[in-house]
Parts: sequence; C-alpha cells; structure tokens
Amino acid sequence: MNFTSNFLCCKHKLLNIYSKSFRTSAITLQNVQQATANKRICIVGAGPAGFYAAQYLLKQLSDCTVDIVEKLPVPFGLVRFGVAPDHPEVKNVINTFTKTAENPRLRFFGNVTLGTDISLQQLRERYHAVLLTYGADQDRELQLENEQQPHVISARKLVAWYNGLPGAEHLKPDLSGRDVTIVGQGNVAVDVARMLLSPLDSLKITDTTEYALAALAESKVERVHLVGRRGPLQAAFTIKELREMLKLPKVQTCWRADDFAGISDQLDKLQRPRKRLTELMLKSLGEQSQSKVTPGSKQFLPVFLRAPKAIANNEMEFAVTQLQDNAAVTTTETERLPADLILRSIGYKSSCVDTGINFNAALGQVCNLQGRVLRDSTTKSIEPGLYVAGWLGTGPTGVILTTMNGAFTVAKTICDDIAANTFDTSTSKPGLELGNMPIVTWQGWQRIDKYETEAGKSRGKPREKIVNIAEMLRIAGV
Repeated sequence: MNFTSNFLCCKHKLLNIYSKSFRTSAITLQNVQQATANKRICIVGAGPAGFYAAQYLLKQLSDCTVDIVEKLPVPFGLVRFGVAPDHPEVKNVINTFTKTAENPRLRFFGNVTLGTDISLQQLRERYHAVLLTYGADQDRELQLENEQQPHVISARKLVAWYNGLPGAEHLKPDLSGRDVTIVGQGNVAVDVARMLLSPLDSLKITDTTEYALAALAESKVERVHLVGRRGPLQAAFTIKELREMLKLPKVQTCWRADDFAGISDQLDKLQRPRKRLTELMLKSLGEQSQSKVTPGSKQFLPVFLRAPKAIANNEMEFAVTQLQDNAAVTTTETERLPADLILRSIGYKSSCVDTGINFNAALGQVCNLQGRVLRDSTTKSIEPGLYVAGWLGTGPTGVILTTMNGAFTVAKTICDDIAANTFDTSTSKPGLELGNMPIVTWQGWQRIDKYETEAGKSRGKPREKIVNIAEMLRIAGV
C-alpha cells in the first residue's frame, strides 16, 4: 500500500472514530440535558391538598420546580379559614406547609385567580403538568321554599365569618333569637354549634375575628338543635368533636331516648371507632337522666331521624324518617322545631372556574380517574399532564389526614407519569410571568403574617386576621 492509500485509510479511520465520538457525545449530552431538565409543575390552590402535593413532588423529583397559584393573597386555604379557632392544634400543620414553601424550588403566587387573571390553557402552555386543588367553595342546598330568607344561611358562611375569610365580614348573622337549628350532623355542624354555645372568654384567646367576638358577646342563643336524617349509628361527627361538646361549661347535652331504641343491642357488631362513639352517646344519655337542668345553662340538642321539609319564620318543619337499608325514608309524620336562625350544613361542592376544565356540575367536581383529569368522560380518555386532588376531585369528604393521603397519591401518579413519558418534559417551559399584576410572593405573605401576629399580641390572641384584600396587598408591599 502506497503513501497516498495509507493516508486515505488512516483518514477514513480517524473520521469514523471522530464520528462515533461525536455521536456518543451528542447522545450523552442529550441524556444529561433530559436528566437535568427543569420540570415545571403548577399547583392551583394553596390549601392542604396543594401543599401536601408540593411536598411530595419536591421530595421525589429533584429536577422539578413547583409554583403554587392562589386566588387569595394568603395561603393555607381551609386550615386558615375552615378549622375552628378553638382547634389551634389542627393548625400546626401550617408549620409543615411553611417548610415546604421555603424550599428554593417552590414559588408562591398569591392574588392570582384561575379563569380571570390567567386561563388553564395558558398554564398548560407554561408548565409540563398542572394540578388543580382549589377546593370546594359552594354549598349544597336543601331545595326548600323560603331557603333564601335572611334567617337561613350556610354553616360554611358562618365558619368563614368567624374565621376572617375576606368578604365574609359582611354576613351579619342574626343571633338575637333563642333557638338555632343546624341541618346536618358532620364535624362542621358540631364546630358551629360549639362556637355558638362556648363561653366568650374561651374564644377571646383564639384567632376568632374581633367583629365575630363582638357579635357573639351580644348573642341571645341558648339552644342549638343538631338535626340529622339518619340515626345515631350514622352520625357523621367524630368522637373528638362530641367529647368537646360534652365538656363545654354551662352547656347541657340533651339526647332523645327514643332515638336510641335498640342501639345498645348492636354495639358488638360495630367497628371500633363507631362503637366508641356510640358508647359515648349512650353514656351521656344515661347521665342526663340523673342530672337536672341548671338555670342559666345553654342546651345542645342532637335530633336524629328527621328530614327537612319546610321553612317558616321562626320554626322549621321536619319529616320523621325510618331507616331502610341504612337509608332514611320519610314517613307521613312530621315535627316542628323552633328556629330563629337556620344553618344549612349538608355538604360543599366545587365551582368550575375555567371553561377548559372537564367539570361535572351535578357532582360539583372535576371529572377524573384516580386524579388524572378526563379529556372525555364517556371514553374515559385522559388529558395528559392535567391532574386534580383534594375536594375538587373527590368531593368534600374526610379530614385533613384524608386530604394528605389523597394528595400524596395524586402526586405519586404525576411522578409515575413523568417516568413513563406520558407527557413531554424534555422541552423547557417558562413558568408563570404575570407582568405588572399585583402578585403576593411568599415574602409578601410573611409580612402579612408578622403584621397579624403582632396585632393579635395586644389582644392576647395568636393573631388578628386581616380581612380586607386591599389592606393585605398594602402590607405585603404589592
């Protein structure tokens, strides 16, 4: 082989080596870019479901950033605006949420409303995945004539009133009457009953709003009826809530003995939580027959097997029910209960805030399959990269622990879908950029938090909540 042939051969080999090296480098570089790609995830709603999902995602995906978008200037949702003021231990979960928010890979965008300030389509264009967790903000109604009368309001609105939800300060419930009738027997209903019957001094050291404390100081409420369609074995309140009611000073719990006919015979068939709750009710029933009504005391009056039928000015009519296969079936017999104020507490439902959301208006929740939002409800086809968690996806069920488990499950689903390349995460996304909009950052929230806690100190309270959004924005420095 001559020199020229040798040279050409060597050149060809070198070109092959360089070509292979270049291809290998390109592949390696591509893999590195994919491995380090910043996966952007947007969570709409800064309540428990949103923060728990963020916590899971940040822990499991080291190459992701999470933005939380919240319509209010302040975070924490129902933990701030739904948990009873005299349950500060439940609010301790805020410490966990704060640690999550302080992760450098998380950004908080307060005062941004989905469907108004930004559309779902715009979010989907700016993020690899979007998780909807904005909760349930509407009430289920009784569907009775006169339900829109001023003396008929929802327990949710009353909770928002004493918890300082912006706008709720205008509610002005009429507490000038002796009797309040609450329709529903869940924990929210019991929370409201306890707030109405608690000694004012015990509420002054909580974060109950000052305007609510002033109204409760003038309250003439002495009796609260808690009415449910079904029997004691189906009561939705927990043993913790009942214990608190039974321990309220100067408040007597008065059960109806007829509601408990045959209940003790069924104790051995009950699961432990239900058995313990039922035993406590039976114990309280037995003790009330030995006690006398104390002059000046208030009364908590649980009433079972009654279905709402009609609303009048100062009373409410109920149909007597019977249990058939665990369902309440109305009879022709009726009963009237005094009701200067009627509080509806029969459940919440969510709103559809954006036309791009596949929403079931009848159920009041986003159409989904195990947290994956459906593109088509008939074919059950999935909308890749779009998810829902919390009450918006499941309906208003369970407590904060339930919400945590559900949020973790949906967050894991997002991680699994990313790993399976269900949707593209290889291309970069810009995330949220809202220009000159008045956005409250996490630092802005911290300024609001500091202001509220300092305002509460002078009153011996953990905080005095700001209820005016404009004032919130001013303090946040927006």
